[in-house]
Amino acid sequence: MTDTPQTIFDRALLARRRARAARNIQAHDFLLRRAGEDIELRLGAVLREFPLALNLGAHHGVLTRILGKDTRIGQIVSADPCAPLLRQCEGARVRCEEDMLPFANGSFDLAVSGLSLHLVNDLPGALIQIRRALRPDGLFLAAVLGGRTLIELREALGVAEEEIDGGVSPRVAPFGDVRDYGALLQRAGFALPVTDADVVEVTYASAFDLMHELRAMGASNMLTARRKRPLKRGVLMRAGEVYGERFPAPGARISATFEIIHLTGWAPGPSQPKPLRPGSATARLADALGTQERSTGEKAGPADKNRP
Repeated sequence: MTDTPQTIFDRALLARRRARAARNIQAHDFLLRRAGEDIELRLGAVLREFPLALNLGAHHGVLTRILGKDTRIGQIVSADPCAPLLRQCEGARVRCEEDMLPFANGSFDLAVSGLSLHLVNDLPGALIQIRRALRPDGLFLAAVLGGRTLIELREALGVAEEEIDGGVSPRVAPFGDVRDYGALLQRAGFALPVTDADVVEVTYASAFDLMHELRAMGASNMLTARRKRPLKRGVLMRAGEVYGERFPAPGARISATFEIIHLTGWAPGPSQPKPLRPGSATARLADALGTQERSTGEKAGPADKNRP
């Protein structure tokens, strides 16, 4: 992680692909619906009301519609950079990039994001802006894709390119893992950060059906470092063979992995629990456990003399 954002993703290309996919996106939004339902479930465990919520990276409004059924949430603002997708959202809408938010500090009680933030170039900056857009003790819930996503496709394409072209080019985005995202939440200033992962296994008739669905999602290769020329037919056919051989699924199908990492954090607030100052304990651990404390025989240093 660096302080200077790297241009990993070609965001203009991503916008064009999502715009083309917008017309038929509802036939290929199973992963968005899965992430949205998971966020809904996690939000259900929080006993409070949210008068104003932000759905950042709203796509075509799947998560907005799911959370719109929750009577504890007042108004939901859907924000997305892709106009054709945003037009399908219900209610208030704002067109903006996920890492360039036009909202005042302390605007929202809740911010959610479903499968969008892993494709921004300045994720640390985006998280800081989200935290600032939340009121004190406001809640942030997000789902992003993790590093195990499409590991099968990455391997099959790599083997095929190595055999035919003698080298490998970037084909699948370098998503982070649970620890990476947890560190980013802390760095952005969120209180009580929590990250966990859920693996979704999906089967397809062939590797080519998987690639077709990725294009229909508007999620095909948009890496800045990608090779600009089309994939050779020979490489594509060999990748399909390797995929079928190494990652078969029942019924003569192939298996594809999607890892969804869930992020939870709170904007700092005065009512939140805080850790005690080191050395401020008023009770002995031995007394709480009902045991007798025994010396280890080590000589106490200056910092140890006043410890209980």
